[in-house]
Amino acid sequence: MFTGLVQSVGRIERRAGAVLVWGCAPFAPLALGDSVAVDGVCLTAAELIADGFRADVSEETLRRTTLGRKADRGGAVNLEPALRLSDRLGGHLVSGHVDATGEVTCLETLPHSWALSIRWSEARFGRYVCEKASIAVDGISLTVAECSADGTTFSLAVIPHTWDATTLRNLAIGDTVNLEADQLARYAERLLHADPSDGRSTEEGLTSDWLAAHGWS
Repeated sequence: MFTGLVQSVGRIERRAGAVLVWGCAPFAPLALGDSVAVDGVCLTAAELIADGFRADVSEETLRRTTLGRKADRGGAVNLEPALRLSDRLGGHLVSGHVDATGEVTCLETLPHSWALSIRWSEARFGRYVCEKASIAVDGISLTVAECSADGTTFSLAVIPHTWDATTLRNLAIGDTVNLEADQLARYAERLLHADPSDGRSTEEGLTSDWLAAHGWS
């Protein structure tokens, strides 16, 4: 589990069916088996190397994220070690399991911040987005400033510290980023569609009868 607070910017390179990640010195030392979020993707250190680690990457991860394309060109990546139970939760709970990618549709420089707009590559994930909700973009915990009615397109306000300390400053319109929706939204949806009487799911959603049956008036 992670918080979406990037601790360093490193580099990733493909190597014979695996990837090499450098740039972990700010949160070293690492141990074999440690988890590190790499652009929001939870990877396991299978071998330690100078200032980084080697990690095996599944076909599923390469298909669903940008890691493969970045590794092919030695791209910059955001890095965050796994959360300790004693750590402060400064961002939001991030699992490191990317839902889908998104496309940067607008990038505007404002007097005191940057406005970043993104469109989900898979529209079905838009239902997890609402104003002031959290979302992880390339592993960075950000707050949704505005969104379309279906949540498919949304905008984020990026402060100078986040801009300077992450790979966001390298983005351009048309670039692809990894997106992970807020886990709380996913669990809430699951619970609201569950029918406790027979263990099956229902598609009726939230109704006044359901609320009354569960103690809400």
